[in-house]
Amino acid sequence: MKFNNAEIITAMATPFDDEGQVSFERLRVLIEHLLQTGTEGILVSGTTGEGPTLNVDEKLKLIADTVKIVEKRVPIIAGTGSNNTRETIAYTNKVAQIKGVDAALVVVPYYNKPDQRGMIAHFNAVADESKLPLFIYNIPGRTGVTMQVETIAKLAQHPNIIGIKDCTGNVNLSRIVAQTPADFLVYTGEDADALASKTIGAKGVISVASHLFGNEIKKMYRKVDEGDFKAAALLMQSLTPKMTALFSYPSPSPLKAALNYRKIYVGGCRLPIMPLDDEKSAEVIKKLEF
Repeated sequence: MKFNNAEIITAMATPFDDEGQVSFERLRVLIEHLLQTGTEGILVSGTTGEGPTLNVDEKLKLIADTVKIVEKRVPIIAGTGSNNTRETIAYTNKVAQIKGVDAALVVVPYYNKPDQRGMIAHFNAVADESKLPLFIYNIPGRTGVTMQVETIAKLAQHPNIIGIKDCTGNVNLSRIVAQTPADFLVYTGEDADALASKTIGAKGVISVASHLFGNEIKKMYRKVDEGDFKAAALLMQSLTPKMTALFSYPSPSPLKAALNYRKIYVGGCRLPIMPLDDEKSAEVIKKLEF
């Protein structure tokens, strides 16, 4: 399976140029940086990638450019979900025409607030018609509803639903791991849960912090594999305040400030997210301890 070695998947920021347009050259530099610093998979056009503020043409080109630059070195997931089932199916199958995309990330429908029955119907409809395998994206803080573990377990039986990015904490992650097939790919979407998720049997983390601390997360995971939980815990303790700093203002503004500071230029953010001012940038940089 293409995700066998993908424990650290980076939810990649979308680089903009100085005029606020998607920049291929900056994208190339960012991807090469990620692949050299621990990233084992890339999620493109997700929340951190400001997918909601990109139009369809921009998103399709961004995904195609990412595939071109990555050149099959790591698996690629593209964010394709929405709160419109028909549009999700149509757009996912447009993305499927880009050879080199390995899966689609489909969010639990937001704003509509479906119940569990509606979620099951939505994901089954998308999975039935999608030409790409699917990851469920369960993030109640952004959708307004929570997909329950029992619902996830039912959907995990669908042959075209291969995994989940879950942001409901380690108690639920542990239950998801226990109630889904052994080959169902369970990732936490919360950097702060990166270590705990690994120790309870999840595959790993879909991470924002890996833009900057991918090697450290990778080292932490190797310590877990070696059974050195004390060393892993110490690494997590050092990473936790830095991970917190990356979400101290609306994401991805702290991340983009940090990348620009490191001369990995990704530009600013698109409205309604504002880039950090100099004072806030300095505050975040200090906490990241570069």
